[in-house]
Amino acid sequence: MKISLKRINENYLFETVNERGNIVMLDNKSDEEPKGASPMDLLLRGIAGCSSIDIVMILRKQNHELEDLQVEVDGYRQDGAVPNVFKKIHLDFILKGDVPASKVARAVKLSMDKYCSVSKMLEKAAEISYSVNLNSEKVI
Repeated sequence: MKISLKRINENYLFETVNERGNIVMLDNKSDEEPKGASPMDLLLRGIAGCSSIDIVMILRKQNHELEDLQVEVDGYRQDGAVPNVFKKIHLDFILKGDVPASKVARAVKLSMDKYCSVSKMLEKAAEISYSVNLNSEKVI
């Protein structure tokens, strides 16, 4: 895996490109009008994306297809700390579809506890928790 980074302006805007040519813009959130995600934003996006890919994959292997999957991620940092790392991360999985709640709960648990590389890496630094709602009903 390889990423290239290039500075775009005189401030904090950077363009990152992976080996496949996918571009992600990075910026400093303290800039007046940030044009990209902050590096810490990307960590939260990464855990949401990684776990969501796992969940869809696990459910598809069981012949279950979701109508919708959304994740709300909250990252909590200690004010004034240097470095200001995440101390807690909470993911709220919001799913819709004709899928048994037990299958959804198991898929999320497998992702968060075993398969999601981002979650497994971040749990070394932050407490990670999650909740699951299926068709507007709390599952976990």
